[in-house]
Amino acid sequence: MSRRVPHLVLRGRALELGARTLIMGILNVTPDSFSDGGEFFSVERAVARALEIEAEGADILDLGGESTRPGAKPVPLEEELRRVLPVIERLQGRLRIPVSVDTTKYEVARAALEAGAAMINDVSGLRRDERLADLAAEFGAALVIMHSRGTPETMHQLPPSPDILGEIADHFTWALARARARGVAQEQIVLDPGLGFGKTLEDNLLILNRLDRFAEFGRPLLIGPSRKSFIGHITGREPRERVFGTAAAVVAAIFRGAHIVRVHDVRQMRDVVRVADAILGAGEANASRQPMF
Repeated sequence: MSRRVPHLVLRGRALELGARTLIMGILNVTPDSFSDGGEFFSVERAVARALEIEAEGADILDLGGESTRPGAKPVPLEEELRRVLPVIERLQGRLRIPVSVDTTKYEVARAALEAGAAMINDVSGLRRDERLADLAAEFGAALVIMHSRGTPETMHQLPPSPDILGEIADHFTWALARARARGVAQEQIVLDPGLGFGKTLEDNLLILNRLDRFAEFGRPLLIGPSRKSFIGHITGREPRERVFGTAAAVVAAIFRGAHIVRVHDVRQMRDVVRVADAILGAGEANASRQPMF
């Protein structure tokens, strides 16, 4: 299938999409993230890991200062700023790949953009604060619109959705309209169906298998299966042992049209992505050929 969509524009830079899958490397500067909480909580270790993520082959660095694991409590504004800003500031002039800030707070996003970030990754999909779209328009930054059910505090208590694909599509329709009304250009927007955010095991598998449903929006699709609990439910493995399960989900997502994959294990997933892209590319190149007997 074709994944060709316009370039993703972020602060004057254009990232080519579709020719190969881009890798977004995860860096959590939190003490309580579900798979690496506390490991990169100090500024020095976070900066070192950011540079390592780039060296391992990531195209985008996604930096977050608030855990969104099920049951996580909100982080006060000043604390989230204290976690995120020093890292972005220390990376200026040292990191070549763009920085995405993973936040739902207007104040954190503005400070991060002023410090040099080029993308806002909003897990609330503009439901918490539509002014994040204003920031994307003002700074020319990319905006990731993700679908989630409830909040980190409540999402694990929600009843299953009767139609998860329809619910996601409805949210994308609403959020795209709101973003465009606030001045965000179409080529700045990325869509993420939000694996694990208030979804059941069956929901997550269905989203991966039917990801191509969201190609109708004409925007790049980001998918974040890395170390998620649905992989643990299938394999019985702890978060740090879910590399192979993550790899399987990444390949499935690419074959269903993902343009960007968000992962912890960048070095390992780089090879996975390269092979999946090569297989997918061969299928596209040979689609018109007649079989030989």
